[in-house]
Amino acid sequence: MKRVLLKLSGEALAGDKKTGFDEKTVLMVAGQVKQLVDRGIEVGIVIGGGNFWRGRTSENIDRTKADQIGMLATVMNCIYVSEVFRSVGMMTNILTPFECGSFTKLFSKDRANKYFAKNMVVFFAGGTGHPYFSTDTATVLRAIEIEADGILLAKSIDGVYDSDPKQNPDAKRYDEISIREVINQKLEVVDLAASILCMENHMPMYVFALNEENSIVKALSGEFNGTVVTV
Repeated sequence: MKRVLLKLSGEALAGDKKTGFDEKTVLMVAGQVKQLVDRGIEVGIVIGGGNFWRGRTSENIDRTKADQIGMLATVMNCIYVSEVFRSVGMMTNILTPFECGSFTKLFSKDRANKYFAKNMVVFFAGGTGHPYFSTDTATVLRAIEIEADGILLAKSIDGVYDSDPKQNPDAKRYDEISIREVINQKLEVVDLAASILCMENHMPMYVFALNEENSIVKALSGEFNGTVVTV
C-alpha cells in the first residue's frame, strides 16, 4: 500500500488514564508511523474524541451541540499528536472541514495531496463537520476522498469477533471477513453508515490492537495479527 488512513481512538491515546493523553502511548504511535513514512508510505490520520467527550452519553445537551463539542475534541487531539509527531522528526499538517483560525487549514483533496507530496503526515480533524456523523464515518469518507489503499483501524481489541470478547470468553475472532458479512451480522466494526460507505466504495479495513508491539507497522507487512475486512 502506498497511501493509508490510520484511525486512532481517543481512548487509546489516553492509555490507562482513560482521559487526556498518555505521552508514552502517543510516542509509541509516532515511532511506528515514522517507520512507515521513512519507507515512503503516505499516512493520513483521523483521531476520535472519546478521551475528552462522548456527546451521545449526555441526556441534557442538544445532540447538535454535543456533536460539535466532540468535533472540537478531535481538533485538540490532532494538534497534540501532530506536535508529538513533529518532535520525532516528521512534518505534519492538520485539515478541518471548518475554519479554526490559524490552528488548522481548511480541508480539500488538492490540499491534502499537496501535503502528501511534501512527505507530510496529514491529520483530518473535526469529523465531517456535521452532527450525527461519527469519526468512523469521517474516517471512511476521508479515505475514499484521498483514494487511500486501505484503512488501518487501531482499536482496543485485536480484531473482529463474532460477539463481544469481553462478555463472551468463547467469542471467535475472524482472520478475514467481508464488509457485507459485517453489516449482515451487525458486528459494529465501524458504525453502519461507515460500513455502507466502505462497501459501496470498495474500501478495505485492517483491524488490530493498538497496544500490541509494533502493530501499526505489522499491519502493512506479512506479520499482521488482526482481521482483514474485505470488499
